[in-house]
This record gives sequence, C-alpha cells and structure tokens, in this order.
Amino acid sequence: MGEPLHALAIAVPTAGFAALAYLVVGLVIGIESMGIPLPGETTLIAAALLASQGDLKLVLVIAAAATGAIVGDSIGYLIGRKAGRGLFERLGRRSKHFSEERIQRAERYFHKYGVWTVFFGRFVALLRIFAGPMAGMLRMPYPQFLVANAAGGIAWSTTIGIVAYNIGDSADKIFGELSLWALAAVAVLGIAGYAVYRLRRRRVPVVPASVVPADVESADS
Repeated sequence: MGEPLHALAIAVPTAGFAALAYLVVGLVIGIESMGIPLPGETTLIAAALLASQGDLKLVLVIAAAATGAIVGDSIGYLIGRKAGRGLFERLGRRSKHFSEERIQRAERYFHKYGVWTVFFGRFVALLRIFAGPMAGMLRMPYPQFLVANAAGGIAWSTTIGIVAYNIGDSADKIFGELSLWALAAVAVLGIAGYAVYRLRRRRVPVVPASVVPADVESADS
C-alpha cells in the first residue's frame, strides 16, 4: 500500500523525506484527479499511517491531499471542456479505465445528480477519476464545479486522513467498502431530491393565463 511513499522512504534521507512525501501525496492525487488512473486514495492512507508513526504531520498530509484534489480536478475540468467527448473516446481505445460503459455510467451520474456527483464522487474511485474532465465536457458552470470540488476535496482528504490515522493498517480495506457506500449515498440522495421535487410540483396549482377573476372583469366593464 502506498508504493510511491514507501519507495521514497527508502531512497531519501529522513531530513528530506517529509517535504518530498507531501509533494508526492499532492502530485499523485492531483494527477489522478486530472483523469489519469493512479492510487490517490491509497497514497493518502499510506501518508496518514506514516503520520500516525510520527514521520509526517497529519495536518500537512491533509492539506497536500486537498490541494492536489482541488487543483487536479480544476485542470481536468479545463481539459474536458476544451477537448470534449472526443478525449474520452480516444482514451477508451487505449485503456479499459475509459471504456464506453464507464464513461456512460459517469455521464448518467452527472445528468441525475449534478454538482453532488462532484462532491460525493471524491469518495468513489470511478468518479474520482472522471469528475473533473466529465464536468468540463458537460459544460457545468465552473463556479458551481469549483465549490463542489473544493468542498468534496477537503471533506474527502480530512475524512480519509483522520480515519486512516486512527485505525491503522486496515484502512485500505475499510475505505474500499466505504466507496461502495458513498456511491449508494449518491443514488439515495438523488432519488430523495427527485421525489421532493415531484411532490412540490404537484402541490403548486396551475392557473391558466386565460382565466380572469370575476371582480376584475366587472371593474373593466
């Protein structure tokens, strides 16, 4: 788990390890957020475990992860906005990570749940890779994307970092299961939101424009 950090720990003297470790955390998570499959969550967990052993500071681990997530997603957004769907089609011919089935699934989430997909998608492996480029491709307004992206990146980094710091080596397995629950939460929230929307529409009376109150007609006459 966290191969980049373990290799770094062996190769770099203790004095310079911490600074490079924070950089690796930010870069790996940032590149993953741009749409390139890398073990971002695993790297964050590994860094949090190192923090629990006193090798790193948890606050700086979380800050590096959140910064990488926000910046990487924003770059991915710009790439997706400029390149369009053709980018995903080209990548799909080269890697199974960008298969047509996965792209269509991510696209459905965006159409159903909008900015919530960006926020909760940070906790789901598939959406963590697709969120930025997909939001750009679908022309989601950048201010909305940025708010959801920043909130999701900070929430994800803080949650994963603190929990991994406290529970130790079983963190990777636990978060793999949590990703599935997060995906279920997105679906439940979307269904609940749609149900509320439909109920509100039913309660609003529809008054035809041609209907004029009787007192208004008498006043005109």
